Amino acid sequence: MQASPPLLRYQSLAERVATAIAAGTLRAGERLPSVRQTCSAHQLSPATVLQAYYLLEARGLIEARPRSGYYVRARIGSRLPEPEMRRPATAQTALDVSDFIFEILEAVRDPDVAPLGSSFPSPYLFPLDRLARSLGASARRLDPRSTVTDLPPGNEELRRQIALRYLAGGADVAPGEIIVTAGAMEGLNLCLQAATRPGDLVAIESPCFHGVLQAIERLGLRVVEIPTHPRDGIDLAALDAALRQHPIRACVCMLNFQNPLGSLVPEHTRRALIALLARHAVPLIEDDVYSELHFGPNRPLPSKALDTAGLVMHVSSFAKCLAPGYRIGWVAAGRYAERVRRLKLSSSITANIPAQAALADYLKHGGYENHLRRLRATLAAQEAAMVAAVESSFPTGTRLARPQGGYFLWVELPAGSDALALHRQALAQGISIAPGPIFSAKREYRNCLRLNTGHPWTPRIADAIARLAGLAHACGSADGRA
Repeated sequence: MQASPPLLRYQSLAERVATAIAAGTLRAGERLPSVRQTCSAHQLSPATVLQAYYLLEARGLIEARPRSGYYVRARIGSRLPEPEMRRPATAQTALDVSDFIFEILEAVRDPDVAPLGSSFPSPYLFPLDRLARSLGASARRLDPRSTVTDLPPGNEELRRQIALRYLAGGADVAPGEIIVTAGAMEGLNLCLQAATRPGDLVAIESPCFHGVLQAIERLGLRVVEIPTHPRDGIDLAALDAALRQHPIRACVCMLNFQNPLGSLVPEHTRRALIALLARHAVPLIEDDVYSELHFGPNRPLPSKALDTAGLVMHVSSFAKCLAPGYRIGWVAAGRYAERVRRLKLSSSITANIPAQAALADYLKHGGYENHLRRLRATLAAQEAAMVAAVESSFPTGTRLARPQGGYFLWVELPAGSDALALHRQALAQGISIAPGPIFSAKREYRNCLRLNTGHPWTPRIADAIARLAGLAHACGSADGRA
């Protein structure tokens, strides 16, 4: 097995402080050394120290106090409990969700609405100027023959760069296995088409990313919902039972920072998952657009590193970590690679050729790792700020998932709360949320919602959370009187 890469300097500092907190050397309520003091003591830059403190905030170990500094967090009694895993009925379901989902998500397009319900991070978190230079440079060098040579599977250099990132994570994926797509959603659709026929049965997580539900409905497939834990991901025992009971043709999962729960499947569980599916000869379609957004020191082990049967169809894109709007994703499709390539060619022919060349140039020369380090630290800090606000203002009885990456928070309101009613009331005040029922084939999770932490923590966002908390209190009180 490949050795873990050495810790970066900010990660090493964060681990040192975390160890001191665990040992009781730094106690709850104590002030950490100032950024300036820590820079001097450890010969680090202010940016490095701040990245370490942001990471510790994201882990819930410290908190920032305005005009005062950073303090060890008093965790006893201050953290909201984690949501419990629910167990939806395992009966087969035909989907009818698209109109319902489109109606609710239309609101996030309005720039005047606080985007707590958006599926996208702030576009200002990305190196748009540097990407534009790569786009210009690659366009000037573009070979006219690329209109033919970059047909599926796609731009050769881009696929090589993607293969190098797999290799760095411990997975041997040949460039020839990779098919460039118009974003991850096209990749998911192509994988579903490659593995199933209309009327087939697909196992999905519950709750599940609403885009997966829409893709499955469009293709005329049916689903079995598998319980999914907010911290550890899909329930293997429930999946095993479903595989024995139903003729499942594919399993769709997010193993890394699942949307909407934020769960991260532990390595031993993902090994068992891949082995279980291999025994039943069922492909895993992994939607993995958030794995680069980890808050811990190491990226999660790629599922492709564990795939010995070619049954993992790994789908990802650059939309959430580098280049929103470029609509460039890919599939490492294993034994289904040729089928996916042909489906891509017969459906949309090719992904944007200049954009492929631009991303290849950026990955080769643009400082991708430096960008990702800054992005992860920013997202960790934004999550920590929103978590603190939710913990301090939402109704008693609220539960909150604490993801280790990505940019979503799953909030479970007290029993009897109505997230759909809360969505309507919040929208009337210029705030969007993603209510729980859009993440379920049966429109369950009525008292749950997903919040987006991918936008800078500004007074506008802080005010939106405060007003949302007020509405949640009022909603719960009204339900209680009823």
